[in-house]
Amino acid sequence: MKNENPWINICPGIKRQTVTSGKTMYQMLAKLEAGSKMPEHRHPQEQIVHILEGRMKLIVEGTPHELATGDSFYLASNVPHGVETIDETRVLDTFSPPRDEYLAIDEANRMKL
Repeated sequence: MKNENPWINICPGIKRQTVTSGKTMYQMLAKLEAGSKMPEHRHPQEQIVHILEGRMKLIVEGTPHELATGDSFYLASNVPHGVETIDETRVLDTFSPPRDEYLAIDEANRMKL
C-alpha cells in the first residue's frame, strides 16, 4: 500500500508522516535534521520510539537517554519528554490511542491538494 499522507512540519528541522492508524493505535515516521530540537511536551497517548537510523537524545523528565539505530524507548502517558538530535535521524513512533489531532491535520492538508 502506497503511503500518500503528507509530510507535516512539527517544529524547525523535524517533520512527520502518518504511516497508518486504527481504532487503538497510530504510527508515524519522523525525520529529524542534525542539531534539531523538539521542546519538552507531553500527551495522553503511550508512545514507543524506535530509531530506524541516526542518533538522538530523548530527554525524559529531565534525564537524557542517547538512542541510536535499532534502539527503542517506551514513554508512558503524560510523561514530559523532548528531543535533541545528534545526527540526522529517522524514527518510527507508535502511539496508543491514536493521535487524532495529527490525523485531523493530515486530512486538512489533503483537502488543500
